[in-house]
Amino acid sequence: MDDEKNWFRRLQPADGAAHRLVCFPHAGGAASYFLPVARALAPAVDVIAVQYPGRQDRRNEPGIDDIGVLADHIYEIMRTWTGPLALFGHSMGAVTAFEVARRLRRDNPDQPLHLFASGRRAPHLRHAESVHLRDDAGIAAEVRALGGTESELLADPEVLEMILPALRSDYRAVETYRFVPDGPPPCSITALTGDHDPQTTVDEAREWARHAQGPFDIRVFPGGHFFLNSNAAGVLDVISEHFVKTASNRSAANGSAR
Repeated sequence: MDDEKNWFRRLQPADGAAHRLVCFPHAGGAASYFLPVARALAPAVDVIAVQYPGRQDRRNEPGIDDIGVLADHIYEIMRTWTGPLALFGHSMGAVTAFEVARRLRRDNPDQPLHLFASGRRAPHLRHAESVHLRDDAGIAAEVRALGGTESELLADPEVLEMILPALRSDYRAVETYRFVPDGPPPCSITALTGDHDPQTTVDEAREWARHAQGPFDIRVFPGGHFFLNSNAAGVLDVISEHFVKTASNRSAANGSAR
């Protein structure tokens, strides 16, 4: 069922927040990954995290192994939201957030929108990837190599059995994704990347500029694919800078309109 409570988690109360940030997890990830972000940015920013099916409290639902279908489900709920929005996606989440942004922009060209694309090459760049075709041990090995939070859980056979279906589904979704040009770029973009991410080079992250409408920026951090974990303060600063600038621009616009 596509309802807001099923797909989104508000991880920290932020009643009356001036800004809203919607976070999209990586492959195998869950909404709870962004709890530290919610705690750090509240009460100024209302942080809402997407909960994909197939994990945690949605573990009894089948995963969605197509980025376009996943984006459609999320968009159908978010299309009713009004006001400025910022989307933050890491790895698979960056592509999913981008596709949601394209759908939102198609419906409402005037809605203020910004995308933080983290840990992922630009959508038009393809790699030959087939992790989703590996056996269970092969998928687990890939997750361990990337060093995400899920890698710590894989030593427990029961946990491994529980999370592998979502991992396989997510890897299939992101590895079979194909960017299809359709309309203008959706919004301004900030790309974030680790300086030795085995999945994304700095130049590949810089290519997100081709998909930006308006300002584009790139921030490079020391680290690999999960540079977020060791650079949390720096990443939060980038997000906060955006909202400070947004508030300043809004204030200036209101002042000039008087």
